[in-house]
Parts: sequence; structure tokens; C-alpha cells
Amino acid sequence: MKTLYLECSMGAAGDMIAASLLGLLDKDDRAAFIRDINALALPGVTVKAEPAVSCGIHGLHWSVIVAGEEEASEDVEPGGHHHHDHDHDGHHHDHDHDHDGHHHDHTHDDHHNHHTHNDLGSISALIDSLSVSKKVKRDAQSVYSLLAEAEASAHGRAVEHVHFHEVGALDAVADIVGACMLMERLAPDTVAASPVQVGDGFVRCAHGVLPVPAPATAHLLRGIPTRAGAARGELCTPTGAALLKHFVSGFGSMPDMTAERVGYGMGRKQFEALNAVRAFIGESGSSGSSVDGPNGAITELRCTVDDMTGEAVGFASELLLKTGALDVTVIPVQVKKNRPGLIISCLCESDRADDMAALLLRHTSTYGVRRWNCDKYMLNRRFETVQTAYGPITMKHGEGYGVSRVKPEFDDCANAARQSGAPIETVMRAAMNAVESGKGIE
Repeated sequence: MKTLYLECSMGAAGDMIAASLLGLLDKDDRAAFIRDINALALPGVTVKAEPAVSCGIHGLHWSVIVAGEEEASEDVEPGGHHHHDHDHDGHHHDHDHDHDGHHHDHTHDDHHNHHTHNDLGSISALIDSLSVSKKVKRDAQSVYSLLAEAEASAHGRAVEHVHFHEVGALDAVADIVGACMLMERLAPDTVAASPVQVGDGFVRCAHGVLPVPAPATAHLLRGIPTRAGAARGELCTPTGAALLKHFVSGFGSMPDMTAERVGYGMGRKQFEALNAVRAFIGESGSSGSSVDGPNGAITELRCTVDDMTGEAVGFASELLLKTGALDVTVIPVQVKKNRPGLIISCLCESDRADDMAALLLRHTSTYGVRRWNCDKYMLNRRFETVQTAYGPITMKHGEGYGVSRVKPEFDDCANAARQSGAPIETVMRAAMNAVESGKGIE
């Protein structure tokens, strides 16, 4: 099983996670990726990946420049004194300024003045407008929804009343979209992580001086093993915590695995310990033989309704998928009193089950949700790109348990069919022919 393991012994910020994943690519692929993310043309945003060194170890630093500014955290001592200069340190603090959309002059630092605010809806629309795959959009919107929910919980506001400062919002969008794009390219079967060091002390944000971990971060880290550690300052940011919450299926020691590559995502502050997120990718667990048994776990949530419109069911299903559900199925059934009804089934990672159940209760008419924890059998998956007369098509391979299959990604085929005017079946057949002939495979 292709496994990605994130070592967060010095915390987790969005830029450090993105840099560690970027470090798993070949040098030429890294440069191409930076060109790709800058080609998305996020308003006023430039992403850079630069060599960095900590404790003599070389890695990458991911920086996001928004209209010439770079978001930073400001660690402070208990008495309110600055703990370090206000520059970007790899642990940028990305809290919102939720003032109900009213103009607010940020007197604590000139670079915060005169920027607009963004709510979750406008950020979701921005992500939806980007030229990335549906999976990347869905993952990025889910991560940002987690951020908004955490800020809403911390400040006692409804999600729709949470607003993000322009620089911090676009900085986080670049980190999140970049990390989601890299996750898609790396295509791990499972993602695991170490317990997260959160740091110690205080950090200054729009609401004043807050303890580390800040309230939004603490909300996101519920259910995730953490420790303070000896380092002073904010080591885990809300963006880093939200990325871990969305992608990581289990936290603990590194699983037995054969690592093929290691990436280092560096922060700029210097500590006695290596200031980096380390990413390992390689093979672990089941070889795919049927005697190995189940090679994963999943949770299924179900509820039954008989008084919802089709539009309402569709809305709830779409929201579940955007928030991190792996799949949502709606099954017509006959319920009590001979009424026609629907079973809504939601598949999710087990650590997201409570959040998904809450969404089902909130956005459907049900009074109860049933839960099953299941083992799952999975084929080992890998992806390759084939060149066809209609353009490049991504192929998904599945192997294991005596099974070997391949199919073209539907979205690629649909885009090629739209652009060429050819029937989609013709595009899919051309992709399969390319695989069978071995020609045009990248």
C-alpha cells in the first residue's frame, strides 16, 4: 500500500506541509509544479519554493507573497513582549478577523490596513474557479470549511459570519490548494502522521494575545494526539491542523514501511531541533494478497428519511462530499406506513465520523444516525498519464488479490471530448489502446 507519513515533531503549518510534499517530487517536477500553481493566477499571489537549511539539514521553504506582503505569526512573552521579529518563520498564523464585514483598521501593524475581508462562500467560489481537478477543489473546500468551523466555534459565531483578512485568506488558499494538488499528484493510498507538537507560550492575532495552541487550532486538534514540547512559540497553525484533520487517517509512530523518498518542509526560525515537517512516502502494509485480509478501516453512517425534497437531499449530499465524505449514496426504500423513503449512506474516515454525523443531523430531517465501523479491502492504486490524439489522459491502475485492472479518469476524458468534439467513448477507447500498446505512457 502506498503510504505517506508526516512527521510533525516540530508542529505543522500549511506552508511546511506543502513544502514537505513538494520535496517528494523530482527537482524538475518541483519547478514544473511551482509554475503550475502560479499559473492558477490567484489574485496578487506568487508562490515560491526556495532551498532552506535547519540544523545543517537541507530542505525547502514554501513562501506565499500576496501583493508584496507575507503573512507571519508574532509570538509574544506572557507579559506581552515580542518573542521574535515580525517576519515569516514557517509557522504563519492565519486567524480570521471576524468583524461582521465592517471595515476595521489594524493599528498593530501597518501591513494589515485597508484590506478587504472574505467569507467562506467567496473563498469557496474562488477555489471553484481555479483550473484544478474536481478532487482538488473538493479537498481544498473541505479544508477551508474546517477552518471556518473552527473559527466560528472559537468566537461563538455562525460560520457564515466568519470573515478572513485578505492577505491571510489568500495565503491560506495558496497553502491549501498547493497541498491538495500535491496530494493528488502523490496519490497515497493512506496518510498517517506523528503526534503534533503545538509549541508553548502566546501568539498575537487580531483578537489580542492568545495562548498556544490558539483556540481555533485547539478546536481542530480535538481527537489528535498533541504535546507542547520545549520550543517557545506557535508551532501548529490552524491551516496546518486543518490539513492534518482532512487528510490523515491515523496518528502515531511511523508504520512499518519501505520509504522511497523523504521531503523536508522548513520553517525559518532556528531551534536546537530541526525545524521541519518531514514527509516519507513508500510502501507499507498489505502486499495485495488475499491471505493478508482487510487493509483499511472505514465508517458508514446511515439515516432514513421520508419527508425531504429531492433538492434538499441533493444539497445535503453535496455538502457531505465537500466537507470530507468519501462517498454518499441515496437508496430508495419503503418505510413504515407504506411510505416511500430514502436511506442516505455516508462513507467517511473513522476520525471524521462525529463531524459527518453532525452534518447529517443538521441538514436532513432524520432524528437519528446509525454507525458501522467496517474493515475494507483495497486494491493497490497507481496513476500514469498516456498521450492520445485527444490529449493527455490519466489512467488509474488497481492491483492485488489476484486482480489487475485499469481505467481512464472520467474527468480527463470528458474534458478531451468537449475540446475535440469526439464522443467520450472514443476518447476512452483511445486511452485504453495507448495503455495496451505501451505507447505514449509518461
